[in-house]
Amino acid sequence: MSPLPPTLQAMPSLTDLFERVERLLLRHEELKRTNVLLQEQVQALTQERDSLRSRLGAARSRIDALLERLPVETTDTGKTD
Repeated sequence: MSPLPPTLQAMPSLTDLFERVERLLLRHEELKRTNVLLQEQVQALTQERDSLRSRLGAARSRIDALLERLPVETTDTGKTD
């Protein structure tokens, strides 16, 4: 018998291809699960950011209201002693 041509020797077997496809499918599922978890984290962080922005806005409003209640200081610039 003659040996197989070099192109056929280098070709993977169907079993090898099947195993590789199986690994790729498992990796794909793993990446999909990871993506879902990351999307949930982004959503949670977005909600937290929005909440913090709201609290910051409320705090600024309270500070502005307090500043408006402070008496205005007047300085006498025209007097000389």
